[in-house]
Amino acid sequence: MEDSFEMTEMVAADSFAGAGQGAELPGGLPELPSPDTQRWVVRRKAVVVHAVRNGTITLQEACRRYNLSVEEFLGWQRAIEQHGIPGLRVTRLQIYRDTDEARAAK
Repeated sequence: MEDSFEMTEMVAADSFAGAGQGAELPGGLPELPSPDTQRWVVRRKAVVVHAVRNGTITLQEACRRYNLSVEEFLGWQRAIEQHGIPGLRVTRLQIYRDTDEARAAK
């Protein structure tokens, strides 16, 4: 499977998240969100998924650090794969789910 996740998409995600630019780690990777994050905006979810994909942090470390279930993380990853960064928006989940179900029923 080719990794279609692009850092440029995360910059675009800032406008969806309504958040400002985050600090970057060496190598251009945006800084990981704080372990006590309560509000999961699109940009933060995308940064965590990208960090796991590129090996900066393991799936287990990410789930433990952010108190996520593996299913929740995999849902974020699936949303990016199927719908791109905007798929991480909670307000879009129902629309995407309905569209996917209708497509499968045909």
